[in-house]
This record gives sequence, structure tokens and C-alpha cells, in this order.
Amino acid sequence: MRVVIAEDSVLLREGLVHLLADAGIEVVAAVADADLLLRAVDEHRPDLCIVDIRMPPTHTDEGVRAAMVLRAQHPDVAILMLSQYVEERYATDLIASGTTGLGYLLKDRVADVTEFVEAVRRVGAGGTALDPEVVSQLLVRSRRTDPLEGLTPRETDVLRLMAEGRSNTGIAAELVVTEGAVEKHVRSIFGKLGLPPAEQDHRRVLAVLRWIEGPS
Repeated sequence: MRVVIAEDSVLLREGLVHLLADAGIEVVAAVADADLLLRAVDEHRPDLCIVDIRMPPTHTDEGVRAAMVLRAQHPDVAILMLSQYVEERYATDLIASGTTGLGYLLKDRVADVTEFVEAVRRVGAGGTALDPEVVSQLLVRSRRTDPLEGLTPRETDVLRLMAEGRSNTGIAAELVVTEGAVEKHVRSIFGKLGLPPAEQDHRRVLAVLRWIEGPS
């Protein structure tokens, strides 16, 4: 896997370079702002970009705006966003652009090297990695008449873990149940959310989006 890092903090940027190198992941460029990120992607065509949401010059939304450009111009490049804290609007905008090859993690997660590297590999392979805290805050909303209200507590747990990007195997391990039980819950979730039979991965994405968007 070939990675471009965009992070204006020198310490974190260099730390990420070394952390990924130790995990056998090649960092082809490490830059400090969004403009350099876009140039690096054009030059190196990486598999994955790790992008800080807030970067120079204004330290507001430069990173997320660059990520949206990359999603449009280089849809084959996976994006893993890093943020100091949960920024719901940016997370929602990114998820709405498609969840294939997308991650949104808080910077604190980098401290858990094994978990972070696993997220990098999962997103680089086209999967999803949403920080549990990001998911939790996106789910704080009013509960009006809503198909989500029909989910059992266990189905809610399963859908929450789906939103974090977990596979059925990962969900089974987290909840200490069998994969067969998870598959049964997933089928029930699809039915209650009114998602017709389709490709499994496609329905998982739709279910997660329905969960995050909440009642209309």
C-alpha cells in the first residue's frame, strides 16, 4: 500500500511516517497543507491519503475540502480523515460522498498502533473505519417515527458496529456471538429498514447511511 500523509503538525506527521513504515506501509509523501496534498496525489497516485481536517492557512476545513476534491478527481484513492475532535458536519458530508475507502478517526486513536494500522489497511482496501466517538455523536438526534425505533437493542448494537466499518466476523467477536447470529441480525435490520435484496455490501452502506441520517 502506498500512502500520502497531509498533517501540519510536524511531530504527528513524522510519527505517522515512522509508524506506517514500521508496519510495512510505504509513505510516498508527507506534506503540511491541502495544496501540497493535491499535488502529491497527482504525482504519486497513492492507494490511500491520511488527511488532517484542519490545515493551513485558516485551520478550518482545508483538509475536508481537499478530501472532497480527491473523492471527485481520484475516486480510486481511499481517504482516512484525522481530527482532534468530532466535527459532525464534516463527517456527514464525507459519508454522503460514499463510504467505500473512507475513514474518520480521532487523533487519539493513533496511540493504539495496532488498531490504527488495522484501520489504515481496511480503508486502503476499500472498507470503512469510523471512530466509535464519531458514530456516537452522529447518532445523537431526536427520535420521531422512525424505522430505527423498530430495531431491538442487539440489532442496534450490530448496526452501530457496522457503522464503524466492522465485518460480520468483527461484530461477532465484539458482541461475543456467532457469525450466524450476526447474519440473522443483519438480515432483520435490512428488512426493518426497508432495504430490498441487493448486493450485500451495497445494503450495508445504505443501512449505515439510514442510521446516520436518522428520521427525515
